Amino acid sequence: MEMEIVRTNNDQSETAKNKNEVVISIKGLKKSFGEKDVLKDINLELKRGENIVVLGRSGTGKSVTIQCIVGLLKQDAGSLTVFGDEVADMDDKQLKELRIKIGFLFQSGALYDSMTVRENLEFPLTRVLKLTDQAEIDKRVEEALDGVGLLEAIDKMPSDLSGGMRKRAGLARTIIVNPEIILYDEPTTGLDPITSREISDLILSIQKKYKTSSIIITHDMECARIAADRMMIMDNGEFIAEGTFESLHKSNNKIVASFFKDIL
Repeated sequence: MEMEIVRTNNDQSETAKNKNEVVISIKGLKKSFGEKDVLKDINLELKRGENIVVLGRSGTGKSVTIQCIVGLLKQDAGSLTVFGDEVADMDDKQLKELRIKIGFLFQSGALYDSMTVRENLEFPLTRVLKLTDQAEIDKRVEEALDGVGLLEAIDKMPSDLSGGMRKRAGLARTIIVNPEIILYDEPTTGLDPITSREISDLILSIQKKYKTSSIIITHDMECARIAADRMMIMDNGEFIAEGTFESLHKSNNKIVASFFKDIL
């Protein structure tokens, strides 16, 4: 299936982005589970400093794609490079090094329930980056929490946090190791509209402050409107359309249009 690329005539920002470094390159990616072909022909380029939002119905392969990017799953065919290196060819040591450069924000936030927020953020600093200077650790923990507006919750347990606060804590733990790329898996799922917008604004703020490149999987169209530099629509294991929020909103493709049916 040929992918529909929807552009606006005055979309000069996309032209500028084409000159940027490609940090993730996916070509002809395929992945099956038994007889079920989940990824049939995935092609994607993420440029440095860019936010790409991926939309698609449940079961279309969105989460499988980002799991392949960090080497949690291995593709059956195709090429997937991060910073020019083929992920499928990496050994365990190389994958660990790659995962320091790539932050992965899970739907749940994936906090350790037996640890305070402070201890959750200290964990990657001491276990992954091997920091031992407590003053430096304290500084980085406080800066990360302050960056997501959660400094007052530093000594709380995850069970004491609201859904939005858990997302913020998970995001702080993601950015504390200064990743160059962040993969967001449904970052606003289960949140009320006001909190969802706050998290979406935070994603945009992090992109600008830390110069991250991100892939954001979401069903939240307001999140897509706020955070996306570019959007890609996935259906049946392939990307079928690409463009800005505004250009895709005008698409005549029935599948694409279905995502915008409630957008004025």
